[in-house]
Amino acid sequence: MEYNLLLSENKRSATTYEGHRATKTRPVRALPIKRTFDVVFAFLVVALLLSWLVPLIALIIKLESKGPVFFKQLRTGKDNQPFYCFKFRSMQVNDEAHHRQASKGDARITRVGAFIRKTNIDELPQFINVLRGEMSIVGPRPHMLKHTEEYSQVVSGFMQRHTVTPGITGLAQVRGFRGETKETIAMVKRVELDIWYIENRSFLLDLEIVAMTVVQAVKGNENAF
Repeated sequence: MEYNLLLSENKRSATTYEGHRATKTRPVRALPIKRTFDVVFAFLVVALLLSWLVPLIALIIKLESKGPVFFKQLRTGKDNQPFYCFKFRSMQVNDEAHHRQASKGDARITRVGAFIRKTNIDELPQFINVLRGEMSIVGPRPHMLKHTEEYSQVVSGFMQRHTVTPGITGLAQVRGFRGETKETIAMVKRVELDIWYIENRSFLLDLEIVAMTVVQAVKGNENAF
């Protein structure tokens, strides 16, 4: 079954997502200030946080389980180009990591992994992806190649997400659409918010999403596991 996400201009212009009012559909445009913000923000995180946190997390990961400190996975980037997305390894080394999503109570997740996933610490290496130009601070979350192939066949407008650089966090994530997608409709809702973000993105909206991400990381999120 195909889900048609794309609202008409009249409907989209009147649509509101949790306080964000949509504007009429317009071509995707470059935001020069966005890349400047990305580089400065990512550099500060790498220099002031990751410089001491990486050795600490690496030691803890190594003490609990065998395998590399970092987990890298091919994901779909801007213009449908694949790139290696970096994370701290949160699972036992396994053969399903590149095609099976993590689920609640997943036996593959280590004790350390459960903590760093719940607090989003596992995502911090992606600031390196930002410095490399493969990711942005805010944007649609990148998916593993297998999911891009599958969902592009059943979710209308799915590939529109790849007209911009993927993000560490995004509007869909701060609105609660994160974690495992057990049903296609869950992905439909994510894509709808991703498209809304692409058509209405601004520097102020990015700042708001970053602030909401920090608050949720501190408070915790039931879909983070």
